[in-house]
Amino acid sequence: MLLELRVENLLLIERAELRLAPGLNVLTGETGAGKTVLAHALDLLLGGKARSGIVRPGAAEAYVEGVFELPDALRGELGERLPADAEEVVLARRVSAEGRTRAYVNGRSASASDLRELAEPLIAFYGQHEHRRLTLSSAQLDVLDGFCGPEQAARRAGAAAAGAGGRGLEARREALRERAGSRERELDLVAYELAEIEEVAPTVEEKRELEAERARLRHVEALRGAALAAVEAIAPEDGDGGASSLLARAGVELDGVAGVDETLDPLVERFRALAVEADDLAGELRRYAEGLEAEPGRLDAVETRLAAIERLERKHGGSVEAVLAHAEHCRSRRDELLGAGEALEEAEAALGEARAELRAVADELHAARAAAGPALAEAVRARLAELAMDGATFEVALHEREPGPTGADTVEFLIAANPGVPAGPLRDIASGGELSRVMLALMGVANEAGGATLVFDEVDAGIGGVTARAVGEQLRALGEGRQVICITHLPQVASMADRHFSIAKDTSVDPAVTTVTELAPDAVVGELVRMLGADADDLAARRHAQELLKAA
Repeated sequence: MLLELRVENLLLIERAELRLAPGLNVLTGETGAGKTVLAHALDLLLGGKARSGIVRPGAAEAYVEGVFELPDALRGELGERLPADAEEVVLARRVSAEGRTRAYVNGRSASASDLRELAEPLIAFYGQHEHRRLTLSSAQLDVLDGFCGPEQAARRAGAAAAGAGGRGLEARREALRERAGSRERELDLVAYELAEIEEVAPTVEEKRELEAERARLRHVEALRGAALAAVEAIAPEDGDGGASSLLARAGVELDGVAGVDETLDPLVERFRALAVEADDLAGELRRYAEGLEAEPGRLDAVETRLAAIERLERKHGGSVEAVLAHAEHCRSRRDELLGAGEALEEAEAALGEARAELRAVADELHAARAAAGPALAEAVRARLAELAMDGATFEVALHEREPGPTGADTVEFLIAANPGVPAGPLRDIASGGELSRVMLALMGVANEAGGATLVFDEVDAGIGGVTARAVGEQLRALGEGRQVICITHLPQVASMADRHFSIAKDTSVDPAVTTVTELAPDAVVGELVRMLGADADDLAARRHAQELLKAA
């Protein structure tokens, strides 16, 4: 039950606070006074989209807050958002002048989807154009399934899941079929590229070694010449004039004074080591120069091998690593293509299973609908009789179609407003007033066992007189044991209220201000007189208003 509704700076309403009661609560007022503003406030609490320009001119933001009695079923879902002893849940929404919105659950930030999820078991909203939606087959299917009970919702969830799985498998099957058409061509390409790489079989280490060898082979004469020139400088062939010979002669001189001066002796030892190193170096340089004799054609072979590797690099990513990665991709793709036929068979089998599962769930949905349809029709006919449509016929027709997310049925509500007239589709037969009553009957039947607050925004449009009174009685009956909120323009409906709120607009200020006032019992008569279109001092209208209240 909605205990309190607070609205601040929403269009014409500067501030309003409604303390609602069990049973039937009505909101009345002149056309244009702002009754629909309260309907929009409730829609915001349901997670609805904020319309542009809804913040009162001059205000920074609009604020809507609803305090609901906390059902036991919802307590577990809210978890840590509520204290253990909480008896209420508070949903709130802020809308800035720039259009940004923020949602709250018991003072904590939430999302609009959180509000929708939490408000769903708390409140059901039926707008003034909701009856038009009832002409849609999808909406009629929803009503029938709601009447079937909570198990039907689980079946529909199963059908939706099976349908989604089937659509995914159909897409995979088609992709595999397309792949099969180009399979041989792609397989040839993959096999060619893989064979090309495997024939060369490059490695990172080999390429590094080949590049080093190529650099050496390209400069072999220069390397040999430099090494031999160094040998000639150290130890020439004739044995005279080289560094080694000069070092030997100097060594004889130093040996002659060895042991004379202890300061010189370490230097003598270093000189002897230098002479030995010169001889060793000359030998190694000579051997290096002699070893540079390259085998004939080796440079061409290295160049050819490197060209083959570099050609693969240019085709497949610019490096040996990229070439090897592409080879691995080719192997995987080859295996995938070779298994495409088997994968297509598996997809076909899985699709068949998904369709069979969908058909099974669709059959369960159909069985429940076929069983519930006559009961729904009978209950609606009884409600229509109470709504001044005695003798009207109402039927629920099921038609088979291809299985889909909602099963394999389409639903058509058929109605004949008068006896002896063939029943026809609701969208073709019913007038606006009749649609309003059919919707009220359907909503009454569908929500009979529920506990959510029902909100009706001018669902009594297009009716009057005796029918209006019947609608009021139906709304009051709906309010027995639950809460109903009705925005109405009919005095016959308003007279049935357990609690009455009046909405008035003051245009003497700029911008205009709308106020919401809970009417005391003695003020209700005056409001009913206004709704009857009479002046406040019209005694006949006042007696009529009193009679309406008395009859209620």
